[in-house]
Amino acid sequence: QVQLVESGGGLVQAGGSLRLSCAASGRTSGPYDWGWFRQAPGKEREFVAAQRWSGGSTAYADSVKGRYTIWRSNTKNTVYLHMNNLTPEDTAVYYCAATPPLYSLPTRPDEFNYWGQGTQVTVSS
Repeated sequence: QVQLVESGGGLVQAGGSLRLSCAASGRTSGPYDWGWFRQAPGKEREFVAAQRWSGGSTAYADSVKGRYTIWRSNTKNTVYLHMNNLTPEDTAVYYCAATPPLYSLPTRPDEFNYWGQGTQVTVSS
């Protein structure tokens, strides 16, 4: 079992930046593929970013490409999501997720086994 705890959310003005953190505990020896998802009120949970356990492959939703960066600190057992140039459309609860490696880089919620509790990101206009 892996436990995930997100932090770093908050209120930011449009054009601002935030860095979300996802701290892993438990069986962190892995390997794991990592992902970030978000869910806005009244909408389904959507893919944001994912990174292969080796760090060699990443994927981003078109809506965040060029603005968000996912990266992992192995020494800290933490996955980060750097978010730049935020817009009100980025407002959502952001979730960190992990799964034992699959055949290909996972990007769907049902491909991930472990989830954090979420952290709220609110972008004001």
